[in-house]
Amino acid sequence: MQSSILVTGGSGQLACALAAHADVIRVGRPDLDFDRPDTIDTVLRAHRPAIVVNAAAWTAVDAAESHMEEADRANHTGPARMAARCREMGSRFIHISTDYVFSGDKGSPYVESDPVDPRSVYGSTKAAGEQAVLAACPDSIILRTAWVYSPYNRNFVRTMIEAAARRPELRVVGDQIGNPTSADALADVIMHIIARIRDTGWRPEYAGIYHAAGEGSASWYELACAAIKAAARHGNPESVIEPITTADWPTPAHRPHDARLDCTRLKQVFDCAPGPWRPEVERVVGELMARQQP
Repeated sequence: MQSSILVTGGSGQLACALAAHADVIRVGRPDLDFDRPDTIDTVLRAHRPAIVVNAAAWTAVDAAESHMEEADRANHTGPARMAARCREMGSRFIHISTDYVFSGDKGSPYVESDPVDPRSVYGSTKAAGEQAVLAACPDSIILRTAWVYSPYNRNFVRTMIEAAARRPELRVVGDQIGNPTSADALADVIMHIIARIRDTGWRPEYAGIYHAAGEGSASWYELACAAIKAAARHGNPESVIEPITTADWPTPAHRPHDARLDCTRLKQVFDCAPGPWRPEVERVVGELMARQQP
C-alpha cells in the first residue's frame, strides 16, 4: 500500500524542514526539472507516492520579470502537470503558493475567497498555477504562505544576521507588511494535514485553497530588528537599522504593500496553523547562531 511522502524542491527551505520532521523522499534538480517536463512523469512513476508536496518553485521574484517562460514552467505548467499525474495515480497533491497572488491593496488580511490580483510575473505565474492545479486535480490542497525563513539555505532572516556582522548600519524597507512564516512551522502544518487525511480518510471539504502563514504581522524592518536583536543575544553584532520606503529601494518586481493572510479557514478545517512569528524567529536565530559556534 502507498505510504510515502514525496517532496519536490529537495534542497529548499520547506523540503529541508519536512525532512527534519518526517521520513520523506526529497527530489529536485536534475532528477526533477520543470524545464524538462518529462522528468515530472519519470519521478512520480518511479516512486508512486501516496502524497506529493510540491515545494518547488521559481522564487527569484525580480529575476522572474526577465525570465517569464522559466518562471511559468516552474510555477504554472509544471505544477499543473504534476497535479494531473497525481490524479491519475491516486496520489494526494499539496501545492505551495504565495501571498504575491494579491496586490496588497485591500487594507486588511486576505481570505481565500478574495480575488487574486497579482502585480508581478512571479505572482501572476503562481496565481495561474493555482487555477491550473485545481483544474487538473480538483482534490488538491493549496497552501498560500509568506515570508518564509528558516535555519536552512538563504532567506531574509539569515541575510540580515550576516549583514549585521559585516556592517554597522543597515537600511530595510519598512512600509511592506506581511506574515513572517517559519519553514518548520509550515512543515508542522503540512504533517498535521497529512495525519488528518490518514486518520479520517479523504473528505471533499479538504480540497481547495488555504492560507498558512505565521500568526501576527510585521514589516521587513520589524522582522530585521527582531532577527538582529535575537542574534545579538548570542553575541552577534547589532547594527543600527534605518527604516526606508519601497520608493527608496526600487526593484524590478512589484511587492505587495500589505499582503497579510487570514488563516481562519485552515484552523476551522484542519485545526492547525503556524504559530506566532516572534518566538519562531528567536528559535531559528538561536539555531543559526549555534551552527556558527566553533
